[in-house]
Amino acid sequence: MKSVIIVGGGLVGALQACFMAKRGFRVDVYEMRQDIRDMEVVRGRSINLALSTRGREALRRVGLEDIVISTGIPMYARMIHDLDGTRRPIPYGKADQFIMSVDRRHLNELLLTQAEKLPNVEMHFEHKIVACDFNAGRITFSKSDGSHVTAHADLVVGCDGAFSGVRQQMMKKTLFDYEQVFIPHGYMELCMEPAPGDKFAMEVNYLHIWARDEFMMIALPNQDKTYTCTLFMPFDIFKTLDTPEAVLAFFRDKFPDSLPLLGEKYVTETVSTSKALPLISVKCSPYHVKDRAVIMGDAAHAMVPFYGQGMNCGFEDCVVFDDILSKHNNDIAATLKEFTEVRSVDAKAMCDLAFYNYIEMRQSVNSRLFLLRKKLDNFLYWLFPNMWMPLYTSVSFSRTRYHQCIANKEWQDRLIRRALYMSVPAMAALGYCVATRTRLLDAPVSETIQQLVERLRPTWI
Repeated sequence: MKSVIIVGGGLVGALQACFMAKRGFRVDVYEMRQDIRDMEVVRGRSINLALSTRGREALRRVGLEDIVISTGIPMYARMIHDLDGTRRPIPYGKADQFIMSVDRRHLNELLLTQAEKLPNVEMHFEHKIVACDFNAGRITFSKSDGSHVTAHADLVVGCDGAFSGVRQQMMKKTLFDYEQVFIPHGYMELCMEPAPGDKFAMEVNYLHIWARDEFMMIALPNQDKTYTCTLFMPFDIFKTLDTPEAVLAFFRDKFPDSLPLLGEKYVTETVSTSKALPLISVKCSPYHVKDRAVIMGDAAHAMVPFYGQGMNCGFEDCVVFDDILSKHNNDIAATLKEFTEVRSVDAKAMCDLAFYNYIEMRQSVNSRLFLLRKKLDNFLYWLFPNMWMPLYTSVSFSRTRYHQCIANKEWQDRLIRRALYMSVPAMAALGYCVATRTRLLDAPVSETIQQLVERLRPTWI
């Protein structure tokens, strides 16, 4: 039986353990933290996740989709909060399309428990990676008591996050392209308590957004009737909110309708005494070393959270890897090579899309042109469902490869620009006919338009 060491017992690591064990590999999972199932509070990561089609497919394959969906909250649209308190929904797609707000800790615990049910999986908590010898398949870990242990395996899978220790070891052993970007915006989380009567304080089945062009606040619903609110903003603005008075003035000016729901005292004390956390994006290649090691999830492609695809992309890594293993009949060397070739181009595309969606969420949703284009995309999708799929729909509600989603969007943009270009002379011809009392029926419409085009062409050039 071939053996696999998975470094990282988070979402992707625990899921990958399920996939590999189901294929008959002996799996050992090494996690730096203690078992989160024994912890009262898990710090350092957001409570909220947005689960969509790609992630659901991965969970379905390990038998967890139904239970995760049953404990999540569907969100069918963005709910935009304007400055005057007006709320307006922008649907994500068709009436039956939604993303799920799921609890990170609950999902991680489910995955760990599911992996442990398999007889060929063993968990090792409080083990931090120290060194790797990929040629020998040997990894050294330090334990919480200061001692060191060494483990051996045929394959090492690094699922240990944006600051991956496995990736750092890979960078020492191979020609490795690496790009790390911290954006000048940070984030801070707030909690909106339930309304009187233990009810949700706002409409439930929405991702709430306070879009303010340069920054924004979002809120996702939780099963306990709370909302996790996240403020995304330039660090320079966060620095100005260092007193309760400054925070109160800021929220009254920018998020007035949120104050009664969050509570003035809670907001002023929390924001003025908390530190905004950074947002990182990582691109790298290759994802593997020979036939000995591979990285997945944030270790391979950490992304800013604005498309809600970080977890979904990491989960899809497991699906893609599993499919390639089947294709090559468990040949690890062939699988790792193809996984890098196939997945790196898509993960880099998704990292770019995540940056793009920040602009859409904090700024574009306030634009009439954006909303008009959204309606046009949805109409064309309804009219030509097999030919025209909006960008968000293809990313969140299909398994179209990420780079192809971008290519489709670029094709759609070109087509619309050409259609608009062609409609200008058509509308001008109509105006010309009205102004000169020329009847369109006096000649074929195409001839009327063509004559006007020839007459106006010099002015366009």
